[in-house]
Amino acid sequence: MTDTEPILRTIGLTKAFGALRAVDNVNFELPAGELRAIIGPNGAGKSTFFSMLMGKQRATTGDILIDGVSIAKFAPHRIARMGVSLAFQITNIFPQLSVSDNLRLASQSRRMNLNPLVDARNHRNIEEAIEEVLSEITLFHKRNELAANLAHGEQKYLEIGIALATQPKILLLDEPTAGMSSEETHATSALIKQLSTKLSVVLVEHDMDVVMRIADKISVFHHGTIIAEGTPESIREDSEVQQVYLKAE
Repeated sequence: MTDTEPILRTIGLTKAFGALRAVDNVNFELPAGELRAIIGPNGAGKSTFFSMLMGKQRATTGDILIDGVSIAKFAPHRIARMGVSLAFQITNIFPQLSVSDNLRLASQSRRMNLNPLVDARNHRNIEEAIEEVLSEITLFHKRNELAANLAHGEQKYLEIGIALATQPKILLLDEPTAGMSSEETHATSALIKQLSTKLSVVLVEHDMDVVMRIADKISVFHHGTIIAEGTPESIREDSEVQQVYLKAE
């Protein structure tokens, strides 16, 4: 399920803070339909890389391409409308709204031609999309529950659901299993793997069991650069990766 042109590509992507290069000349390619994991020690540049992909930080030099279109100077909302969505490490939900209403707001954000005089719940395509997402994140039975009342793992699922409700073609996941129990982690891993059959996924993840189990390919960041890329098996055996990261885990 890959195309000749990568769905996501960075060329010489660099972010400098004075003399410090948090991301340093990164060339990255994501084929359509791939589940890519990004790993590396703290301070390796992973979060800054994600921030630039979402337009939250402007690159110092270099370019970012989505389907061959440069987005390096786009605002976050414009990048989102091109089909890139991010689920945060720290849950970013509306706690006093229901699960369904959280998803409804996200779904509406992707539809520019809504009639403001019509209740959003009467837009059939939105309601169908919400029901589909609720089923995917296994929260259909809690669709009317306040988000604040959900357990931690369920809130993380809702966060992923909010990202899905924007109908992305690229889903960025920042530490999706952080703070989860072993059972929740396994369930979330299975969900991410299932989602990758429908869209391209890039996740930053510290749990190496998760990464090695579900990733198609891994990119290893260190001091702002990619020092290795490959299958989980090749990364596990890479001597440089073992020295700078895996042995520390």
